[in-house]
Amino acid sequence: MGHVQTAGARVAYQKQGQGPAVLLIQGVGLIGNGWLPQVQGLADRFTLITFDNRGIGGSKITSGELTIETMATDALAIMDQEQIESFHVVGHSMGGVIAQQVALSAPDRIRSLSLLCTFARGKQATRLTLPILWLGLRSRIGSRAARRNAFLEIIMPSNYLRTSDKGQLAEELAQLFGHDLADQPPIVMKQLRALSRYDRRTDLAGLKSIPTLVLSATEDKIALPEHGRELAACIPGARFVEISDAGHGVPIQLASEVNALLADHCLRVKI
Repeated sequence: MGHVQTAGARVAYQKQGQGPAVLLIQGVGLIGNGWLPQVQGLADRFTLITFDNRGIGGSKITSGELTIETMATDALAIMDQEQIESFHVVGHSMGGVIAQQVALSAPDRIRSLSLLCTFARGKQATRLTLPILWLGLRSRIGSRAARRNAFLEIIMPSNYLRTSDKGQLAEELAQLFGHDLADQPPIVMKQLRALSRYDRRTDLAGLKSIPTLVLSATEDKIALPEHGRELAACIPGARFVEISDAGHGVPIQLASEVNALLADHCLRVKI
């Protein structure tokens, strides 16, 4: 575990594996350990850098407002400290938005982008529909078991949950998320506010020289496939892939499939 001091934060990160460097950026309410299925599956081929976004896990906010831009600055500071000049970037959900900002801030350093279950417009993540409102309410009230089950319904597809032991799955995910699924870290509302304010669609065409993979899941209740298609359309030459029978938690649910896509995408890039 390493730490880097940035403007307004002290950020905890980990580096594992060997090979080309890949920076993995997590979304709302998750610590860097949420990438464990990718670290376990890819560390034999890549050097994987994961970190806790400021304000969650081992990372602290010391001053200032939480924004997508400050979280992107944190990500680049980690790579500076590790003296890694050129690297691949993978982001999931809010992490995919942070990844876009990382690429916009330092396009010459980015070898490829992989944007998973994410958005061209941050406010798409905070839209209020009746199903989202109902699931969100159920994840915050009632017994702890009921709240965990509601959260599972948000991130995993119904067919998958019907054949899963929900109690065991919630325990396993708690280790990846860094908290019991019945609880929401205090930083979550600030993360959602920062996400809702971010929109750099008009600048994304400038990423045309970066090989980009945009991945969506058919049963994603948060980042709809139409959001992924819009994002891919904003980046000239981006490749769009939609995974069937998967939810927002597809990097965990179908880790092997996602890992194969990430490895293929990164290894396509000429050194």
